[in-house]
Amino acid sequence: MKRKVTKAIFPVAGQGTRFLPATKSVPKEIMTLVDRPLIQYAIDEARAAGIEDFIFVTSRGKSALEDYFDHAPDLESSLSDAGKNELLDVLKSTNMESGAIAYIRQHKPLGLGHAVSCARKLIGDEPFAVILPDDVIAAETPCLQQMVEAYEETGGSMVAAMEVSPEQTSSYGILNVTKENGPVSSIQGMVEKPAAGTAPSNLAVIGRYILAPTVLENVSKIDRGAGGEFQLTDAIAHEITVGRDVFGFKFNGQRFDCGSKAGFLQATVAFALERPELRDELRDFLAGMHDQQYAAQ
Repeated sequence: MKRKVTKAIFPVAGQGTRFLPATKSVPKEIMTLVDRPLIQYAIDEARAAGIEDFIFVTSRGKSALEDYFDHAPDLESSLSDAGKNELLDVLKSTNMESGAIAYIRQHKPLGLGHAVSCARKLIGDEPFAVILPDDVIAAETPCLQQMVEAYEETGGSMVAAMEVSPEQTSSYGILNVTKENGPVSSIQGMVEKPAAGTAPSNLAVIGRYILAPTVLENVSKIDRGAGGEFQLTDAIAHEITVGRDVFGFKFNGQRFDCGSKAGFLQATVAFALERPELRDELRDFLAGMHDQQYAAQ
């Protein structure tokens, strides 16, 4: 019998150097996409998928994350006294109850595989999800929820995947696919950031995973991979080596790489255009910008 996925790991120990100087004092995960921080999108997606226990792998300087999910009695009281009930409801939706969230520190930046393995004692022998907040996915049905529904049929381990151009394959973990069944693919191998021209496919792993607990044991068995770090894709690939099932899942939705400035800006525009109170004014502004550039040519 397959066990239900109720735990999720959020690796948030990175320094966010691509967003300096902002990230000198503000964790990247707290940076705001429209009016919610990146981490809130990840938490909301996890909740929609039935996650009950939230595990954050952090590092020094990330205390703002803990503060964000804490209750704010003074602010809540102020909003209540002012009759601002809608804002009060929004604020309360960010609260995490005592015991629902745990924080573990990754003391050295040794890679994503190492970061996830830091939560090994809290995962125990249960399957678990991993969500990378940098990858924000706009989807009618949240990406992790799609994966959980597929996982209930397949078991094993599962990685979210999307097609990329051949020129982009060296920037991703790439899947070696044996058989496809709708959005689910059976995998015979995974390669982290393959050299140009050597990728086994153009199906790239992105930041959503449902993993067997044995993946955490694999981290101690693998060598350092790309970048001199312990890669999560290598630990997952070890599952295939020992005969355990690994699947790729082509999700339905649009992924934004909010770990890059361009991706963050694209996501901001896309999510703002979905907001009824912002849509018309923003469209007019963007149309005006386009007209000005066209006229200048």
